[in-house]
Amino acid sequence: MNQKIYVGNEIDPLQSVIIHRPDAGIARITPKRSSELLFDDIVHLPLMQQEHDQFKKVLQLFTGRENVHEVENLLYEALVADTTEKRKLLEWVVQHEELPVSTLDFLQALPEAELRDILITGYHAPTDHIFFDPIPNYIFTRDIAVTVGKYVVITKAAKEARHRENYLTRFLFGAHPYFQTLREQGRIINLNLLEHFPPSRQGEHVHIEGGDVMMIHPDYLLIGCSERSNPFGITSLRDILFQKDAVSQVVKVNIPKERSYMHIDTLFTQIGRHDVIAYKPLIEEGGGIAVTVYRKNGETANYNGLASFWRAELDPEVRFLFAGDGISPYQEREQWTDGCNLLALKPGVALAYDRNPRTEKALIAAGYRILSAADLLRETDTEEIRQMENTIITIPSSELSRARGGSHCMSCPIHRMN
Repeated sequence: MNQKIYVGNEIDPLQSVIIHRPDAGIARITPKRSSELLFDDIVHLPLMQQEHDQFKKVLQLFTGRENVHEVENLLYEALVADTTEKRKLLEWVVQHEELPVSTLDFLQALPEAELRDILITGYHAPTDHIFFDPIPNYIFTRDIAVTVGKYVVITKAAKEARHRENYLTRFLFGAHPYFQTLREQGRIINLNLLEHFPPSRQGEHVHIEGGDVMMIHPDYLLIGCSERSNPFGITSLRDILFQKDAVSQVVKVNIPKERSYMHIDTLFTQIGRHDVIAYKPLIEEGGGIAVTVYRKNGETANYNGLASFWRAELDPEVRFLFAGDGISPYQEREQWTDGCNLLALKPGVALAYDRNPRTEKALIAAGYRILSAADLLRETDTEEIRQMENTIITIPSSELSRARGGSHCMSCPIHRMN
């Protein structure tokens, strides 16, 4: 098992990753409550799980089975490993969910497998009792934590519907033996520790979600200022990263505060050494994305567009490929169905949804081939994986796409080969 924790960019070969299979709690979401729980639709859970299983199998093919870590397995192992932290977790959850104090002892006495299922789904099958709401967005493990160089940043969600995810993530990184070295070396940055981040003078609290955070280069961390991540969160994280010498540049990327563009990874993701898949209307000069670069030496730089920043600071040869082939109405449709939200498995090889034909057309024109996950899993051996270049692997997504997050959202890389 690979236990190294390091991510220096978005495209180096993926070695280890955390994911979460859609769980039974998702099947309890009703149309009236979908908006409150941050899900845009109700889904057919069995098919959604089948689609996610293909996603997982592709990841395992590239990383090795033992290096794709399921949240439910990590949670179970952590509950078994550390009874002290387990008690703290249950106290947090009972208080947060405003449950009777007696619930704490009931939960404490449960077998770890039953307790794990309650903590994730909110439901206890043996007693047919619903303790609290599901946390359907937990499938988007990108948002719960981000690896920045050799550090892990535990993020803090802005929306109430995601707060239990934060408690579970804090527990996983605080109790699981896999992350013991991180804890011993002080390499966990926990944005949930409010005593470290008191409110700003304007009364703001720290809010950052992982979909707004990209380790784009060993020296550059991009953070979106968006519907879900606020300026105070960005400056707070910037200061602690500079203090720890984790990066030398923190880049604030201002995007419209709209549901369509909830995180920066809904607008662009890097898939190759020089290739970025992006949403054309907002990327070029004057598209509405203002970029501020904060340098560790105290200097700043400003750019009127992501493209001009990228060319000036990262790569003058960058090539932006556009979702929907950059043509309306297809670009709007395919940005919505995560045409910009891809996960690089290695330089030039990335995972995408199978429902964006105009985006595929643009990728083919740029020299990529499109390969379905089913064909990959049926025909590919280890040597072919090693030699694979310029390939977009598509996974089935009729149900996964309803949740408003792509392969980038559904993955929390903790090690890329550097």
